[in-house]
Amino acid sequence: MNDKHTRRGVLAIGGGITVSGCLGTLEGNDSADSEKPESVTLLLNWKVNGLHVPYITAHENGFYEEEGFDVEFESGDGSDFAANQAGLGNVEFAISSGDQILAVNSKGLSPIAIGIVMQRNPNVIFADRDQFGEFADPERLEGATVGSGPGMVQTMTEAYLDHHGVLDSVDYVDTGFDTVQRLLGGEIDAAGGVFGDVVDAEHQGREIDVLEIQDAVPSYGHLIATDQSFAEENPDTVSAFLRATAKGAVWAIENSDEAMDALVDVQPELDEARENQADKWERLYERYMHSETVEAEGWGASAPEPWKETYETLVDADALNGDVDPDEVWTNEYLDTDDEYIAKYAERTGT
Repeated sequence: MNDKHTRRGVLAIGGGITVSGCLGTLEGNDSADSEKPESVTLLLNWKVNGLHVPYITAHENGFYEEEGFDVEFESGDGSDFAANQAGLGNVEFAISSGDQILAVNSKGLSPIAIGIVMQRNPNVIFADRDQFGEFADPERLEGATVGSGPGMVQTMTEAYLDHHGVLDSVDYVDTGFDTVQRLLGGEIDAAGGVFGDVVDAEHQGREIDVLEIQDAVPSYGHLIATDQSFAEENPDTVSAFLRATAKGAVWAIENSDEAMDALVDVQPELDEARENQADKWERLYERYMHSETVEAEGWGASAPEPWKETYETLVDADALNGDVDPDEVWTNEYLDTDDEYIAKYAERTGT
């Protein structure tokens, strides 16, 4: 690792501490706005892991500092909690998902998506080849036992099964937070989850077949959210945060080994699972951070169609608490399209 890397802190579960350091440099925007707050909080959707690499490397390289502020990270308790905290104004930024932004807005709060990290729905249905046989199409699930945790994973899985006309022919069970192990233990035939679950199963030596829910239900995964009023009152800070994060993503793709060094230094207990976390990060940027929207408009950009598709899925599942306009919960306004790491993300990363 770069010998300039000096000070580090460890992200604490349930709380946040500032992490500092310098891993290397990329040429880019070095502006600072004196009106920006000196520090902002980024609430993660869960414990720090390989899916949070862009934010970690942006901080550890000093990209946020170059923009004139520091970032304090807090471990989270799910995308729903993160969206709520952003909507309540308790944190400046939060990592959530498209479905939860819609759900929380339907409750009367106003978190808004300002940058899409996962451009594709991360939910999948997967099976162990040795136990279930080859799994290449949804019709194979007829008569099978399918399990997933509750909440939006179940909603997305059921929407996919319903789209393909097999929902009524499967035995659907709630497997809580132990879905992967119950699949590998033979208690269920197939599982609904996210692509990180597939990586976990593969790292236990299994050959896993995967069907992507994106093919039937386009939706956005990890995204950066803030409260609408904060964005309106602090547009420079929001744009700066997005610039630095995009720069962190590009740097991490170009320097994947050093990015893992940063992740492990920030969260040392991940050292034993370093290869697993590296595979999650690689799968994220190779398969989920690119889209036609990114090619046309740059890193982080939203398009209306996935929001409408997600909204309709949630309405059909009776998962919303009130009225919400899917066109009003996101914006591309704060993405700096003159910034090379945003505008030329697809070109620079080869995705």
